[in-house]
Amino acid sequence: MPAMNEILGVILGGGRGTRLYPLTRQRAKPAVPFAGKYRLIDIPISNCINSGIHHIAVLTQFNSVSLHRHIANTFQFDAFHAGWIQLWASQQTTATADWYQGTADAVRKQLFEIRAARTPYVMILSGDQLYRMDFEKMARFHWETGADVTVAVQPVFAEDTGRYGILKVDKENRITSFAEKPTDPALLKKLVSRDDLRRPYLGSMGLYLFNTEILFELLESTAFSDFGSHIIPGAIDTCKIMGYGFDGYWEDIGTIRSFFETNLSLTIPNPPFDFFDPDRPIYTHPRFLPGSTINNSKLENVLLAEGCCIDSAEISHSVIGLRSQIHKNVILKDSVIMGADYYDHPCYEYSDPEKVAIGIGSGCRIEGAIVDKNARIGRDVVIQPFPPDLEVDAENYVVRDGIVIIPKNALVPPCTVIIPGQI
Repeated sequence: MPAMNEILGVILGGGRGTRLYPLTRQRAKPAVPFAGKYRLIDIPISNCINSGIHHIAVLTQFNSVSLHRHIANTFQFDAFHAGWIQLWASQQTTATADWYQGTADAVRKQLFEIRAARTPYVMILSGDQLYRMDFEKMARFHWETGADVTVAVQPVFAEDTGRYGILKVDKENRITSFAEKPTDPALLKKLVSRDDLRRPYLGSMGLYLFNTEILFELLESTAFSDFGSHIIPGAIDTCKIMGYGFDGYWEDIGTIRSFFETNLSLTIPNPPFDFFDPDRPIYTHPRFLPGSTINNSKLENVLLAEGCCIDSAEISHSVIGLRSQIHKNVILKDSVIMGADYYDHPCYEYSDPEKVAIGIGSGCRIEGAIVDKNARIGRDVVIQPFPPDLEVDAENYVVRDGIVIIPKNALVPPCTVIIPGQI
């Protein structure tokens, strides 16, 4: 039986991330802050490390500086460890001058580096999903079944088939057919793989384990640009492609709405995803920050990171990120406050009313919002949710999926009102 150190983990850094705009205005999608103190890229890298995959490459392309900085400052193996994490950026070569055109095209453009890694297996992962998986179990399944390719699959509710690639498997879990986001009832009837009436289908999780030689054959013999839409469906008849079932928590964080709701789900008692697992932790950049101070405040269902100062505030069902400064008489509800990269003042507001400090100013009422890092929100600002079908692009805020987003480094002047009907 092969060992886990024979697997190369390749994490796709994503493209422009337009569905997460404006959070991706200045950063790559996997670099978006998450759960108060993490970045999305921490999830797949941590899953690899916890599973014994210590040779990891991250394919990057768009707005990649902060992603590179985070990985370089966070994941460092010492000289006595055989593992490494490398950044494979899109680049001009003698073979190509194009950027990555899709998931498969990105990997195709790095086949030289994959060959240099000299591992007989390659695991392709996404950089924007929240889950905890033991990849060793998936690898054992791959080896024991003699698969050429293994796709991680998860049960899907009947009403959600339009969101996923749906796979049909036989009794041996071999994939026999595939359809990308099907909605036709006749087609869906042919794709039923489970007896469960509520979740009769299996959806692709976008996690693939390839025999390296098979990966080379599939990429070099075609010009297909995407694994889920092209490579996997096209190889069903020529390769042994197996479906590895996973029924744990998994969420694709690809839209503002899913990002928002997934963050807030971490604030409730017994959240669906547990960051407190001592055996399989999620790693991130270590910081030397003081403990958060909370004075004369009421907090209910709040995920609170370190280094924060909260004074006489009322906060419920919210995420409060690193170094957040929340001043007197603030009411926060159903919101994600990402915090700050640095302190620009002590834990009190400037005495000069013309200056707006980083953080949430006194008297603000904020509900249903995402406040990105280093944002400056003046005193007595009011923010409320919008109808889900309304999109707004203003100078210092954006509305997507009904959620008000204050972009990174934005300044919202005192007494600004951002509510439906008053824009």
